Amino acid sequence: MAQKLVIVESPSKSHTIEKYLGGDFKVVSSKGHIRDLATKGKYGLGIDVDGDFTPDYVDIKGKKKLIDDLKKDVKASDFVYLATDPDREGEAISWHLYDVLKLKDSNYRRIVFNEITKNAILESFNHARLIDQDLVNSQETRRMLDRIIGFRLSKLMQAKTEGSSAGRVQSVALKLVVDREREIEAFNPEEYWTITAIFPEFEAELFNYNHKKIEVHDELEANEILGKLARSFKIESVEEKEKKKESKYPYITSTLQQDASNKFGMSSKKTMMIAQKLYEGIELEDETVGLITYMRTDSVRFSDEFIKSTYKYIETKYGHEYVGHVKVAKKNDNVQDAHEAIRPTSINRTPESVRPYLSNDEFKIYRLIYYRALASLMKEAKVLATTVILDNNNYQFKATGQVIIFDGYLKVYSEYEESEEKILPSFEGNKSSVLVSTDITKEQHFTKPPARYTEAKLIKEMEELGIGRPSTYATIMETLKTRGYTKMEDKKFVPTDVGIEITDKLQEFFSHIINVEYTANMEENLDEIAEGKMDYKKTLREFYNDFEPAVKAAFSEMEKKAPEQTGETCPECGSPLVIRKGKYGEFTACSNYPTCKYIKQEKREIVEICKCPNCDGMIVEKKSHRGKVFYGCNNYPKCKTAYWDKPTGETCECGGMILEKNGKKYCNDCKNEL
Repeated sequence: MAQKLVIVESPSKSHTIEKYLGGDFKVVSSKGHIRDLATKGKYGLGIDVDGDFTPDYVDIKGKKKLIDDLKKDVKASDFVYLATDPDREGEAISWHLYDVLKLKDSNYRRIVFNEITKNAILESFNHARLIDQDLVNSQETRRMLDRIIGFRLSKLMQAKTEGSSAGRVQSVALKLVVDREREIEAFNPEEYWTITAIFPEFEAELFNYNHKKIEVHDELEANEILGKLARSFKIESVEEKEKKKESKYPYITSTLQQDASNKFGMSSKKTMMIAQKLYEGIELEDETVGLITYMRTDSVRFSDEFIKSTYKYIETKYGHEYVGHVKVAKKNDNVQDAHEAIRPTSINRTPESVRPYLSNDEFKIYRLIYYRALASLMKEAKVLATTVILDNNNYQFKATGQVIIFDGYLKVYSEYEESEEKILPSFEGNKSSVLVSTDITKEQHFTKPPARYTEAKLIKEMEELGIGRPSTYATIMETLKTRGYTKMEDKKFVPTDVGIEITDKLQEFFSHIINVEYTANMEENLDEIAEGKMDYKKTLREFYNDFEPAVKAAFSEMEKKAPEQTGETCPECGSPLVIRKGKYGEFTACSNYPTCKYIKQEKREIVEICKCPNCDGMIVEKKSHRGKVFYGCNNYPKCKTAYWDKPTGETCECGGMILEKNGKKYCNDCKNEL
C-alpha cells in the first residue's frame, strides 16, 4: 500500500511527528544538508564565477546511503511532503531534496510549522505549497558569497599571515573586538571625586552648585567643598511621580542568547543546543512534544491563538487587572519576521509541571522563555518615583528611589529584572524641614574605558548593526575562539596577536568590503532577493567584480610576516631554523625552504599510562600523524593495542579495559558506564 512520505531535517523530530500523523505516513530525516558546493573549478569555489554564477553541487561525503534510502522511500510513496525548518536555510534544504530526489510539482508539497505540537503539524498540511524559489535564491546567494569570501580570503591569510581563515561576517565581528581593544589601549583615565551625604535611611549625592552641574576633579577641590558644608540639609524639593514600567519584548534568538549568557553564563552555542532540544521534542509522561517554538527568529510577534490562550491564563491565575496588551515592535529594516517570537507551545505547560522531564540547564532555558513570553502579555507595573533635592550652603544633593504600587508583569518576572529598587522614606509633612546627615564622605574615582565584549554584548552589537542573522551568531562566537583569533578573559573577548594581524591585513586591502556598513547592506540585499525584488546573479556579479581584483592585488602586494627564528642553525645548510605552522600544528624547520627541506624532529617525553593488557609492554601516550593524542602499546607493531580515550589500568568485570572520557569511566569492551 502506497503511503505519504514526510521528510524533516532532524531524526529526533521524525519520531515525534510520526506519532502525530499515524499509519498513513512515514516520517524520515535528511539529517540536515545532503548537498554542498563542490571544491573544484576556479579557486576550488564550486561556482562558475566567469559565467553566470551557476553553483556546482555535490552530495555531502558519507550521505550516499542516506540519499539512496530516501530515493527508495520516495519510490514507495505516492506523495512527498518536505518539512525542513521554517527558515531560508530550511527552504534551501527542501530545494536540494526536491532536486536530488527528482520530485515533480505534481507529487510533492512544502509544509512549514513553527512548533512541534500535534495541532501545529496537522494544520501545516492545510497550507502546503510549492518551494519558494526566492527564499532559496537568497539562501544560495548567501552560501556562494560566504564560499567566495571564505575560500579566497582564507587562502590569502594562510599565505601571508599566521591565521587560517577569514569570512564575510566573522571578520567584521573580529574587527569589532580588535577596535574595542584599541579603544581600551588608547584610553586615558581621568580622575574625579564624588561627595555623598549619608542619612539614616538613604544617601544623597552632590550634583549641582547654585543649580548648575558641578564636577569635582581632585582631592583638593573635594576638601574645599567639604569645608563649606554643614551637617544640616534643607529639603529644597520632593517630586513624586507615578510611572509605568513596561515589560520586555518576548525572546528572539539574539536576546535569548544574551540573557542566557548574562544570567547563567551559558555560551551561545550551548544555549542554541538546549533550545533546539526543547523545540524538537521532550518526552513527557504521556506524550512527546516540542516545548517551545522555532528558536531561530528575529520577530517578536505571537500567533492570535497563543495571545488568546495566554490572556485567559493570566485572568484565571492572576486576575483581570493583570491582563496586558500585545507589544508592537518598532519598525526595523533588518527584521525578516518570518515566524513568531520564541515562546512556549502552550502557556498551560508551566516550567514546574515539566521539570521532572528536563535537565537543569533545559529547565533554566525553558523557564526563562516561558516567563518572558508570559510577562510580555501582562499589564505594566506602576511605580511611584521619588526625587529629593537637598540644599547645603548652595550645594545641591540628589536622592532618587521608587516604590512599586502595582506589580503587574513583575508578579512573574521580578527575579529576572536587573534593576535594584531603592526605597526612600516618606517626606510627607516635612517637605520644607531640615535633615541632619550622619556623615558626608568623599571618594576618588577614575573614568573607565569601554568594556570588552562578552558574548552577550557582541551579539547585541552585531544585531544592532545589522550584521549576521539569528542562525549565525553562535557559530561566529565559536569561530572567533576556536581559530585562536581571540581568547576569553573573565568571559570577555580579547584579541590575540594573530587576530589583530588578520584584522589589520584585511583592512589594508579590503576595508571597502570587510566593514559594518557593507556587511549590513549585503544583508538587506539578501532580504530583497528573498522578496523577489532583486536579481541574485546581478548581486553576485557586482560583488565579485569588486572583490576579486582586490584579492589579486593583495596576493601580489601584501607583505608576508617573517617566521619567528628559534636561535638555532640548520645542521644541513647552516641557515637559521624558524617556527612554521603546518596543517597539524607548529614545527621547526629550515628558513631556506624549499632549497633545504630539513625539519627538526622533536623528541617527546614518553608518558607511561599503565601496563598493556595484551602483552608485557606499557600503554604510552602517542600522537597520530594529524596531531591527535591516543594511547598505544610501546611494543607496536608487534602489539597493536590502542585506545582513543585514556585507559585507567583498571579492569571491568567482563575483563575489558576501563577507559576515562570527560571525567566518566566506561568499559572498552561492554561499553557499560561505571
